Amino acid sequence: MKKVLTILSVAIMVLATSCKDESQGEIKLVTPEEMQTLLEQKDVQLVDVRTPKELEDGFIDNAQNIDFNSPTFDEDILKLDKSKPVVLYCKSGGRSAKCAEKLQAAGFIKIFDLDGGITKWKFKGFKIQTEN
Repeated sequence: MKKVLTILSVAIMVLATSCKDESQGEIKLVTPEEMQTLLEQKDVQLVDVRTPKELEDGFIDNAQNIDFNSPTFDEDILKLDKSKPVVLYCKSGGRSAKCAEKLQAAGFIKIFDLDGGITKWKFKGFKIQTEN
């Protein structure tokens, strides 16, 4: 009886994961090194979800700022192109992870989230801009 229950449990897990909605995009957590490679590709949308005040401490070149705490945030992210990859970052990874989930729910296909945010980016020695 125990074997039957185990087999049944495995079968249910396989069915549950195989019925996953494939139309939803995948969120991939990336290292600073992987992100650098992504940024070298054409048509990548780089989004910094920190506040304008945080941008004063530096930002990654060519990033557009869409403040996660802004009252218009949900509307602003929908202005991005759903067919192009979106690379997100914040200070340490919390806000960008929440943003990635919102983009996924909105139908974005390729979503990349910088693990550790700009803090880890800087720690690894990658370049940041300090003025526009």
